[in-house]
Amino acid sequence: MHFDLAGLMKKKGKLEEEMSRPDFWDKPAEAQKTARKANRIKNRIKQFVSLEEQLDEGELLLGLSAEDGGEQLSSELNETIDLLERELEKLELQLMLSGKYDDRNAILSIHPGAGGTESQDWAEMLLRMYSRWAESNGYDLKILDFLAGDEAGIKSVTLLIAGDYAYGYLRGERGVHRLVRISPFDSSGRRHTSFASVDVMPEIDEDVEVDIEPNDLKIETYRASGAGGQHVNKTDSAVRITHQPTGLVVQCQNERSQHKNKKMAMTILKSRLIELMEEMQAEKIAELRGEHKEIAWGNQIRSYVFHPYNMIKDHRTGLEEGNVKKVMDGYLDDFIEAFLTDRIGEGSGQ
Repeated sequence: MHFDLAGLMKKKGKLEEEMSRPDFWDKPAEAQKTARKANRIKNRIKQFVSLEEQLDEGELLLGLSAEDGGEQLSSELNETIDLLERELEKLELQLMLSGKYDDRNAILSIHPGAGGTESQDWAEMLLRMYSRWAESNGYDLKILDFLAGDEAGIKSVTLLIAGDYAYGYLRGERGVHRLVRISPFDSSGRRHTSFASVDVMPEIDEDVEVDIEPNDLKIETYRASGAGGQHVNKTDSAVRITHQPTGLVVQCQNERSQHKNKKMAMTILKSRLIELMEEMQAEKIAELRGEHKEIAWGNQIRSYVFHPYNMIKDHRTGLEEGNVKKVMDGYLDDFIEAFLTDRIGEGSGQ
């Protein structure tokens, strides 16, 4: 693996020079885009410098350990090597993220399948899993829309997971997730199978042009229901937008301001329309190639088995994990890395 630190420093210098111009913020959308790019490069440089420092420390400890042979030095050396390996793996994973929107924030939605309370509870378990993943990786998480289940769980939720490469890491989570367990809602203690779908989209910048006719939009306002400990609005600040030509419906109720909710809902709609256009293009290419992939609710990407044994298996990569608690507590790194490695092996950047 080749790290071009000098090249990154040169890019950083050019961007900082551009950002120092008096007229830099005259075009806010472009300025924000440049500022995010500069921040990503700064973070990458910070990673490289940190790796070099850890490597230097490891070499020093290795030399001292060879001379001294003490247990304490050997223990410190092993800790430094473990840390270096983890940081290197993290950086290697980031370098796999070369898709068009991989560096963007992610908009993640979860919807339970048929099965009422059982599936709604499973959807809430997935919400907890992705929330834990985001928190442990330093991402900001905001609930944009939340609809609680009638008895337990959730009927739907939409999250904004903000930070560098959030979409790149999470795009492989899109699909149907299957749970097998003894249901806590079944007095007979029978085993149940539940499904929930996860959708992941990149947050699209405001300056990206998407042809949306105002007359094609049906905009409704309603009173926000609140999520968990969040406030419940006393005014109709929540916004629902229907794009009538496609039937796409998006909604946002996180902010107290109707204007802010409408702005966020339009961002989600723009992301969905771009995703839809790219899917249509991909289907057209597949048709020309004679390819056909069935899109069905039962085509799960991953199975989570809690009974009669503990196993989580990704059906695309074949990766299996027996520690279900670790995964449900948000450790998805192995599944994310396996998906990215698998896609690179296939020669696909998306």
